[in-house]
Amino acid sequence: MLFDDRLTTVLRLRTDSPAGERTQFRQLLDLLGAAQPDETGATLADAGYARLAELLDRIPTLEQALILREAGLRLRNPQLLQFLAGAEPRTAASAMATAQLPDAAWQQLIPRLPVTARGFLRHRRDLPPGARRVLRQLGVVDLVLPPVTVTEQAPEAVAVASPSAPATRLPHPSRAPEPIGAILVRIEQFREARRAAVLSPRLPLGDSALPEAARIESFDAVTDAAGVVCWASGAVAPWLVGMALADPHPGPLASLTPTARLALRQHQPLQAQPLTLAGAPAICGAWLLDAAPAFDRHSGGFTGYRCRLRRPALDHAELPVMAPGGDRMRQLLHELRTPVNAIQGFAEIIQQQLFGTVPHEYRAQAAAIAGDAARLLSGFEEVERLVQLEGGTLAVQAGECDLGQAVAETLERLAGVLRPREAAITLAAASDPVPVALDRSELRGLCWRVLASVAAALGQGEQVVLHLVRNEKHARLDLHLPAALQAAANQAPRPAARRPAVTAGMFGPQFTFRLAAAEARAAGGALEIRADRLSLSLPLLTVPANDHSTARQRVGG
Repeated sequence: MLFDDRLTTVLRLRTDSPAGERTQFRQLLDLLGAAQPDETGATLADAGYARLAELLDRIPTLEQALILREAGLRLRNPQLLQFLAGAEPRTAASAMATAQLPDAAWQQLIPRLPVTARGFLRHRRDLPPGARRVLRQLGVVDLVLPPVTVTEQAPEAVAVASPSAPATRLPHPSRAPEPIGAILVRIEQFREARRAAVLSPRLPLGDSALPEAARIESFDAVTDAAGVVCWASGAVAPWLVGMALADPHPGPLASLTPTARLALRQHQPLQAQPLTLAGAPAICGAWLLDAAPAFDRHSGGFTGYRCRLRRPALDHAELPVMAPGGDRMRQLLHELRTPVNAIQGFAEIIQQQLFGTVPHEYRAQAAAIAGDAARLLSGFEEVERLVQLEGGTLAVQAGECDLGQAVAETLERLAGVLRPREAAITLAAASDPVPVALDRSELRGLCWRVLASVAAALGQGEQVVLHLVRNEKHARLDLHLPAALQAAANQAPRPAARRPAVTAGMFGPQFTFRLAAAEARAAGGALEIRADRLSLSLPLLTVPANDHSTARQRVGG
C-alpha cells in the first residue's frame, strides 16, 4: 500500500516544465526500479511505464544517461531493466551499467534482452558467474585483443609477436633512436613477414577450432517475437544467436519452406519441418525443426518460439536419394494446388447455384472454369508422379494383368476418335495371354499414355501397326511413330494451334512419354524412342509357350 501511494503521488505531479519532467523521471526510475514484480498492481504499474515511455521521448538521451548513472539510483527490477533495454543506445547502456540483479534474475533476463543490450553487458566485470556463462552461451564476448606479448631476450630491445611470423626487433625507447633508414628497413622486414603469413590465420581470441569429427545431432533454441534466435544451447549459440529463423535471404536458417514461414508468421506450432543450416561444419546440413509458440501468461501476447532441431533419422543406405529439386518441386505443386482448389470450389458453387439463383451465362462460365481447374489439378498430379518416380520415392503397384487385353481395351476406347479421320491403329499380337507384373490400373494408365499420344498425332487416313512380341523374360510393344510425333521429338514443345480430340496429358507428348518411361522403368521395363520407332517392354510373369498363332485386330477406320 505504501508503494502504491508513492507511485500514485508521483504520477500526479505537475510536469509543465523540463525540471518537473526530470524530477518525475528520476522518481519513477527509483520506485519502479526498487519494486519486485508482485509488489505493484497491474493497472498502476502499466500507468507508470506508460508515463516513463513519454518521458523517454521528451528528455534528451544525454540527460537520461546522467540520471541513470546517479549514485543511489536503485535498478533491481528485471521488468524495468528489460523496458530500458529497448530505449536509445545511450540510455540502454547506462541502465545495463548500473543495474544490480541477483544471479538467477540475470540468467532469466539476459536471453530476453536485445542483442545491443547484451553487448553493453559484456563490458561489466562485476556480473555473477551464471550471468557471464549465459552471455558466453549467447555468443557475447569481449572482442578486445589480448595485449602483445613482450619477450625478455635482450634489455635493449622488445620483440613484437606476429601470429605467423618471426619476432621483429624494435628499438627500446630508453636508448637513442636509430637512423630513419634502419627503421624503414625494419618496417619493410615486418611487412614482408606479414605477407608470407598463412592465408587464413586465426585471431588470438582464446577459442579453438571445433574438431571435424564433432557433429552436433540436436540442440535447442529460443526466438523472440520477431523470429530472431535469442538463445541456443551448447556450442551452437555463437553461430545462431541474432539470426532470423524465417529470414528469406541467405543465412544459417534460410532454407525454411514457404509453408513453415507462413506458419511462423501465424504463430502456429511446427513439427518436423525440414531446413538446411549453412555455416560451421558442425551444424551445416539437413535438420528437422520442431517449434512451439510461447505466449505471455499475463497479457497473452506472443513472445516467441521454443525450438528443437535434430538431424533427420534416415538410413541413407536403405532409403532412395531424392533427385535434386524434388522436394522443392513437390512444395511448389502444393502451393499451386491451394488456389486452384479454391477456384474450383467457388466455380462449382456458382455452377450448382448453392447460394442462390445464378444467370445461365455465369453458370456456363463457372462450369468452364471448374473444368479448367480440374485439368490443372490433373496436370499437377502428373508432374508430382514424374518427380516421385524419377526420384525413386514412388513404386508402381505390382500385380498381374494381360498386356494384350489392356492394349485391346485402350484401342477400343480410341476407335470413336479415329474413325472420323479414317485413321486406324492395328494390333498384331499372339493369341495367348501376355501376363505382365503390373496392377491392372497401372497397366491401363501406361497403355493410355502411349496409345492416346499416338492417336492424337495421327493425320487423315494415317495407319499404324502395333506389334506385340515376347521372349523368355519380357513382352515388347513396337510401333512406327506418326509423322507428327517424329517432328515433335526434334522440336521444343509449343502450344497447340487447336485442342486435339483426345489427349494423354496437358503438357504434350514429350512430357507424357517421359512419364510413361518412368513408369515402365519403375516396373522393371523400359520405353525407348529411336528415330521413328517406339518400343515399350515390360517383364513377364511366366515363361511363354512356343509356336503361337497370330491374330490381327483392327481399330479405327
